[in-house]
Amino acid sequence: MKKAMVLLFIGVFVFIAVLAVISLSGNRGKEFTYEEASERITSMMRRIDVNTVTPYPAQIELGARSLAEELPEIDSFSKPVSASGAAAVEIFSSTEKASSKNDNWLVEVAEEFNRQRFQTASGETMGVTLWSISSGTAVDYIISGKYVPDAFTPSNELWGEMVRYSGVDINKISNRLAGNVAGILMDRTKNAEFTEKYGEVNALNITRAVEAKDILMGYTNPFASSTGLNFLLSVLYSYDSDPLSAKAIAGFDVFQSNVPSVAHSTLEMRDSMVQRKTLDAMVMEYQLYKNEPSLSSYVFTPFGVRHDSPMYEIGTLSAEKSETLKAFVEFCLTDEMQKLASDKGFNYLDDYVPSADTIPADTIVSSQQLWKERKNAGRPVAAFFVADTSGSMIGEPIDLLKSSLVNAANYIDPENYIGLISYNSDVSFNLPIAKFDLNQQSLFVGSVNALDVGGNTSTYDAVVVALDELRKIKEQNPEVKPIIFLLSDGEQNSGYSLTEIEGVVKGTAIPVYTIGYNANISELEKISQINEASTVNAESGDITYILKGLFNAQM
Repeated sequence: MKKAMVLLFIGVFVFIAVLAVISLSGNRGKEFTYEEASERITSMMRRIDVNTVTPYPAQIELGARSLAEELPEIDSFSKPVSASGAAAVEIFSSTEKASSKNDNWLVEVAEEFNRQRFQTASGETMGVTLWSISSGTAVDYIISGKYVPDAFTPSNELWGEMVRYSGVDINKISNRLAGNVAGILMDRTKNAEFTEKYGEVNALNITRAVEAKDILMGYTNPFASSTGLNFLLSVLYSYDSDPLSAKAIAGFDVFQSNVPSVAHSTLEMRDSMVQRKTLDAMVMEYQLYKNEPSLSSYVFTPFGVRHDSPMYEIGTLSAEKSETLKAFVEFCLTDEMQKLASDKGFNYLDDYVPSADTIPADTIVSSQQLWKERKNAGRPVAAFFVADTSGSMIGEPIDLLKSSLVNAANYIDPENYIGLISYNSDVSFNLPIAKFDLNQQSLFVGSVNALDVGGNTSTYDAVVVALDELRKIKEQNPEVKPIIFLLSDGEQNSGYSLTEIEGVVKGTAIPVYTIGYNANISELEKISQINEASTVNAESGDITYILKGLFNAQM
């Protein structure tokens, strides 16, 4: 009898275990509705033990940091060409012409210019030093005075006008180094559907289509991206000739409420549209479009101001430096160098003429500020930071995670709601979510500083806990915009696997932004790509400054 009871018990146990495995395996490769995902999360939570940690406040630094203090040291950026001497000039260049492969036109020009060893009238050897730095970041360095080069060639004139507006002495010495334009990209089928219903592809009709939810539109952060800034201004002007009027702002609020997210980079958006087919339209420069074979079936329609890479002299240069800069511009414009520019994707669509006149600098600056204040269209963000405290994070990774998160907390809008979860073998609830006022920020910093490492890595258990909390918050307040920031080295060796949770992540539609510390970046990208979020590599530059840009775009 006892033996029969034991066998019966074992049989029941095995049956329940099999049912559990079958139930959980149902998450693999399956898409759920929000309601189905919520039910799955509730079921999955039964297998996760969550520890509650008592948060303690820490002293926080009050008062805004200056722009110069926020910026990383200039050496964190690439300097692909160097020169020295009394006649050498230092130039900040936008990245589409000073990076690598087809984005290195100005690098090759500068290298050839330096090889020629041209002489000034006084007998000094001319030379060019080139920094590869995004236009928005370059403006921050110049305006703050933290690092001011001799010259600046941004993607478009919007940035030059912003520098002039700040009071910096800047003089445009060339309207163009190589021709380029910004444009709206759609696949041919969607473009045909769009033009049949709305007519010409332009900013006005794009806003109408986005408002009607006929297209999903993506664009980049207008504080960092030339194309993103150009697009923001085009959208605002499409609503009213005064882009800062109540009418334009009301229109932008409606438009922005139907934009799924603002991308961290153009390449991230490209992958969303081309590989994952989750966007119908996006913005991009023609030069990148021309050089990307995967975009050959997409229709490019130019918009906004041109991106012709003007050149600006900053301050009053010495006679030798001024002579060198002018000689370098002339060298860029020679037939040989312009042919090279064409080979790199520049100098196409030269017949495109912008419909708008020059945009006033105060309008550009105010439009950026408007976007920063209203990009979430009145929807506060509810975000959980999920921190990896497993044994593999010991040493530099956890130290960098803690310092970057504490420093970057200064850039989180106090109107948002923030909480903290950590994980190793188990999951810990370090800080319940609350409005990010000074008290919550103090508790957040204290909780981050108290993180300690050890144990296995139950990454996706922690993600499920964060999803569960955010799901409950959204049910209480449908207006919030839920986000997860996963800070990790990308490994997992305990608890649920990514395959087991990807269906519920997709079903909740909650984006998971990942920040990698000494990380398996490709693994982190897998979870970020589920709901069109981005992945940041903490090793790729000053991580606090990178997180500032990410938080600026998303929170």
